[in-house]
Amino acid sequence: METILIVDDEKNYLVILETLLAPEGYEIITEVNAINALQLIRETDLDLVITDMKMPAMNGIELLEESKKTNPELPVIIMTAYGTIEMAVEAMKKRAYDYITKPFRNEELKLTIKKALENYRLIKENRLLSEALSDRYKYGNIIGKSKPMLKIYDMINKVAQSKASVMITGPSGTGKELIAKAIHYNSPRKSRPFISINCGALTETLLESELFGHERGAFTGAIAMKKGRFELADEGTLFLDEVGDMPPSLQVKLLRVLQEMEFERVGGTKTIKVDVRILSASNRKLKEEIDRGIFREDLFYRLNVVQIGVPPLKDRIEDLPFLVAYFIEKFQPSKKKKIEIAPEVWKALYNYSWPGNIRELENTIERAVVMSSSEMITTEDLPEYFVEMVPLNLTLPKALEQLEEKLIRGALEYTNQVQAQAAEMLGISRHVMHYKMKKYGMLT
Repeated sequence: METILIVDDEKNYLVILETLLAPEGYEIITEVNAINALQLIRETDLDLVITDMKMPAMNGIELLEESKKTNPELPVIIMTAYGTIEMAVEAMKKRAYDYITKPFRNEELKLTIKKALENYRLIKENRLLSEALSDRYKYGNIIGKSKPMLKIYDMINKVAQSKASVMITGPSGTGKELIAKAIHYNSPRKSRPFISINCGALTETLLESELFGHERGAFTGAIAMKKGRFELADEGTLFLDEVGDMPPSLQVKLLRVLQEMEFERVGGTKTIKVDVRILSASNRKLKEEIDRGIFREDLFYRLNVVQIGVPPLKDRIEDLPFLVAYFIEKFQPSKKKKIEIAPEVWKALYNYSWPGNIRELENTIERAVVMSSSEMITTEDLPEYFVEMVPLNLTLPKALEQLEEKLIRGALEYTNQVQAQAAEMLGISRHVMHYKMKKYGMLT
């Protein structure tokens, strides 16, 4: 629902405009004081401002200028009963969307408002799409060519084109939000908002307000109307991260919204309808939570139409070389000099259990890049507990052989078993590649 703020010190015009526009499906906020209106512009999610020109304390041009400082893209329409060409020119120079004289024609005003809202919507869509493309959420930030990851890519391709709710499960730090974003940005909704919320990071009261929004004065501190995540995600995707941490009382309200796709803001009575695709994630075993009475079974099946399970890093360890290379490129200060990994560091990385998964690996590589005093990362650049994890019963030649075998298998997996590409990737000749594969029993 699009929200329009109308500012005029003549109350009769506020009544006329609200009567005219409310039936069009807009949410109308009226204000007789321009100073108060400016505060609303700063604190409220608005889609359009319509303001009178001549008002005490602050005129329409001044309100326009201050509005542009807060949100340069928010359209402002100026109305006046004392219109002159000079005033119209000044308003347009100050980047007013349009300039209308009173008395106005109803249909003409409605058409102008519709065009202003459509223009603002396109601006927001383009901004969202640009941000999405810059983040390269077309598997670009999901790294790995192991069998579990190839299966996930296939599932993303299939579910992205549907409206089905998807539950993404897996331990913390495995990249569940990246998968949610990949689904959204490969779907027909990719130009619409992707809105996320961590259900375990907020108190029950704050979570309800963040999900459904609130009206001004709904509770202490609610100084202005605020749209919730459901409303912001209209026609797009809402990602409910750690949905298993949601309090039971809110689970009931969420279920109702998922069933009807309508709700009221906290403290409000107006029903708001939305079209939102739901993706959710949890590191909990929700079926066990259902048995314990912590999570609602009906909500689980509403969210879990399709489930994508993300494996821990230890179960896709063949992706380690590609993840390490990606994070080194991300964090190295100079792209001209390539940072290398010492053999004993590879040994430590492969033998570590990675309880924090991809997030822990990213932090570890960032720390190593920062701590390294040369172009070679050594064990001195790793936390002490990594070095302690390296078994002492292996000689260095044996450890290097194990590492070599893992790297070759990983390169073959990455190149879909194309030996020539794998050899080029590893920086060895095809002859050496063949010899090594035979040595490690990879050829029959």
